[in-house]
Amino acid sequence: MRRPPLRAGERRTVEIVGLTHDAQGIARPDGFAVFVPGALPGETVEIVVEAVKASYAVARLARIVRASPERVAPPCPVYGRCGGCQLQPMTYAAQLAFKENAVRDALRRLGGFVDPPVLPIVGMREPWRYRNKAQLAVRRFGRRTEMGYYARKTHTLVPIDDCLLEASSGMAALRAARDAIRALGLPPYDEAHHEGLIRHLVVRTARTGEAMLVVVTNGPHLPDARRLAAAVRRAVPSVVSVVQNINPRRTNVILGEESRVIAGRETIEETLLGVRFRISARSFFQVNPEQTEALYRIVEEMAGLTGWETVIDAYAGVGTIALVLARKAAEVIGLEAVPEAVRDAEENARRNGIENARFLAGAAEDLLARFAEEGKTVDVVVVDPPRKGLDPKAVDAILRLRPRRLVYVSCNPSTLARDARLFAAGGFRLAAARPVDLFPQTVHVETVALFERDVNVI
Repeated sequence: MRRPPLRAGERRTVEIVGLTHDAQGIARPDGFAVFVPGALPGETVEIVVEAVKASYAVARLARIVRASPERVAPPCPVYGRCGGCQLQPMTYAAQLAFKENAVRDALRRLGGFVDPPVLPIVGMREPWRYRNKAQLAVRRFGRRTEMGYYARKTHTLVPIDDCLLEASSGMAALRAARDAIRALGLPPYDEAHHEGLIRHLVVRTARTGEAMLVVVTNGPHLPDARRLAAAVRRAVPSVVSVVQNINPRRTNVILGEESRVIAGRETIEETLLGVRFRISARSFFQVNPEQTEALYRIVEEMAGLTGWETVIDAYAGVGTIALVLARKAAEVIGLEAVPEAVRDAEENARRNGIENARFLAGAAEDLLARFAEEGKTVDVVVVDPPRKGLDPKAVDAILRLRPRRLVYVSCNPSTLARDARLFAAGGFRLAAARPVDLFPQTVHVETVALFERDVNVI
């Protein structure tokens, strides 16, 4: 086996020739791959080698000798320490090009599509302050209780006062909650020993001006809960809901299964494409409402509804896609595993006067399989699965249902490509894939893909 041409601790000047899927710069000195976080293609950089493996090395960016024309100064004071916003050093145009290429490359390499029909990416007009949800860990940092994000690939807290991706009102609510926790002497969670009380602070905001604060605790008892809620609502009047979520498990999952309203309402309200939605503490809702509307317009267009179709919306959340599509379909059936989200979806349908949408609680793969076994006639299936993509049972069920069209909303190009290969093998043609930038400054990209059934395949 060839000996690596680098050693740990070595300082070297290299050329960056590409980017990985998670935006690490790639150099190839002597043909050997070196990954350099923070470096951009076309740059000459000085690196310090930190680790050497058999087939690659990881290095720290020490100095930029010649910068890329696409490089900009990151405006965030904790860039490089926080685990997010990997693309901040790139112009927004370069970010969009990177994401569009990531979708195309995944469909080629992993999906087996020689010339995938990837349409131009849909970007944002203003790619900052777009998030309507923030989830910050609460930990002891030195002698103070702090809130923040974790450093990349660690559980080391990076304290923050502000995040430039989050709505300003949401960050104000989080700061008020942190200050109240300090003043009341509520102990932060100790992850190593599974002790302490306050695990996370979660805030949700809406364009209606409403906000919800969720205090995630390590047990059911929250001393001074009403005083905490009152302090937050006094400081930030837009907070109309303060909720305690109880999560006593040793887990990286942020929210537990039980929630209690401390003050105000159980939900906040948002509007997408003229449809009103009720959102509770554990309900899934897209974090970028402006781009979500763009995404749903694409879903609606790809579904090609004429008013006569039966549509299944799998992973329906609070019914956002289902209720948008119901305006142009005969019937929409939403499938969702979280019971609270199903209740919100049903209430959202009622509040909007939509009578041709119904929602079922249960795992999407199980409900799809049941429909397939019953021989149900379905014209369009829409899926919006988590990052792991579709369960094989769900893929099999959709192939047996044989809808005319399948609209796949994906947050992970790799699992989209994997599943696209399966659908192509099962008689569906990948007609189009449109990337949408729901997460500017990060490596994440959403894609809406349209699959059409080959009518010649039985």
